[in-house]
Amino acid sequence: MDDLQKHPMRVWTTQNQQQDERQEERMVACETPLVLEYNCVSFAVMMVTPRDLVDFCYGFSLTEGIIENAKDIIYAQIKKAPKGKVAAIEINARAFHKLEKYNRTLSGRTGCGLCGVEKLDQAIKPLEKVVSDLKVEAKTIHASMQNIKAHQKLNKDTGALHAAGFVTDQGDIIAVREDVGRHNALDKLIGHLMRENINPSQGYVLITSRCSFEMVQKCAIAGIALIAAVSATTDLAITLAEDAGITLITFARHDGINIVLDPESRVV
Repeated sequence: MDDLQKHPMRVWTTQNQQQDERQEERMVACETPLVLEYNCVSFAVMMVTPRDLVDFCYGFSLTEGIIENAKDIIYAQIKKAPKGKVAAIEINARAFHKLEKYNRTLSGRTGCGLCGVEKLDQAIKPLEKVVSDLKVEAKTIHASMQNIKAHQKLNKDTGALHAAGFVTDQGDIIAVREDVGRHNALDKLIGHLMRENINPSQGYVLITSRCSFEMVQKCAIAGIALIAAVSATTDLAITLAEDAGITLITFARHDGINIVLDPESRVV
């Protein structure tokens, strides 16, 4: 498999005051460079888990402001390269004209959301209000975060991947994407919603990570009205969520949820 590899290791354990050491082969997550090329022009190198990469191309292109909708991408193909993979993305003339004005040479680390940005207005983009009539019960959000673990197939084998999931107002998890990078997992999910023509305003997103400002920014651009994170958030994320009218929930764990921000009273 491209996304998982077996690796030998020494495993030391202690149980009931008994110590044990043995050799085992265990699965580890793969992390590979992905070069994103638009109309044969290199734009970025991102470190990704090599699964659902066409979804990533669509989501990344949208949240980076390169495209406005799925129709702006003519095709996206993933090709093997000597030391990684290449995403060959063909975009229409209008999108490519926007890209030519985008001064960014990106070399993205796994957890990085800002590599290559040269101007502050590229880092914190103005956000439009998210329009949604979503209403969801707090107990539904809490239960869905508990249920997402069953959908984290790669993380179950490795313990190394983040997930982003899209959930209906009834709590049905209809899509999950995983990656070593939390931003990448979210971009993959957004790309999937775009390609399947799923309305992002009619559900909410779960993320198995902290919710920093760029995660809010990506959701706002995609039109997602509610984010539930398993971990904490930041003051800038709260500010951006408030500006975009996004409901922000943190610490969605076994004992409850924290409703940090709910400007449109979506949690009932």
